[in-house]
Amino acid sequence: MHAIMDGPLARLDSWEPGDRCSIVRALEVVGTRTALLILREAYYGTTRFDGFARRVGITDAAASTRLRELVAHGLLTKSPYQQPGRRTRFEYLLTEKGTDMLPVVLGLMQWGDKYLQPDGAPLQVVADADGEPLRVSVTSTETAAVPLDGVRIRVAPESDAPETIL
Repeated sequence: MHAIMDGPLARLDSWEPGDRCSIVRALEVVGTRTALLILREAYYGTTRFDGFARRVGITDAAASTRLRELVAHGLLTKSPYQQPGRRTRFEYLLTEKGTDMLPVVLGLMQWGDKYLQPDGAPLQVVADADGEPLRVSVTSTETAAVPLDGVRIRVAPESDAPETIL
């Protein structure tokens, strides 16, 4: 079972995945364990440097590097705060770009729950409004689930379709 490759993509030997690949570009931003775990913590409500370092279990240097990268890529923004009698510090808040990554992180969680948790999922993600469990899936614009062999991948209409497409 695999996706259906359409048009010039159907002949896999005639084109090369390249640096225009959206997956490659996304992994350059969030392709490290610590980047994804920092995002997880931001979704859970962590905003302060010490909280990220402690909850992810990384050194201050690693937290500083990863937070700086996530801010540079626009997934988090820095906002100053000051406790009385203390110096100004920064908290890290999700941007729209960071929030839009939520389905990816929940998809990884869902996959891990299914295949890597023999004793069952440790957490349950539900809709706040009605408590119904949430599930990440591939859907059409009509919201019908689409299996992998029902997925067609083609060159975008506005693309000039060079040999190095993806």
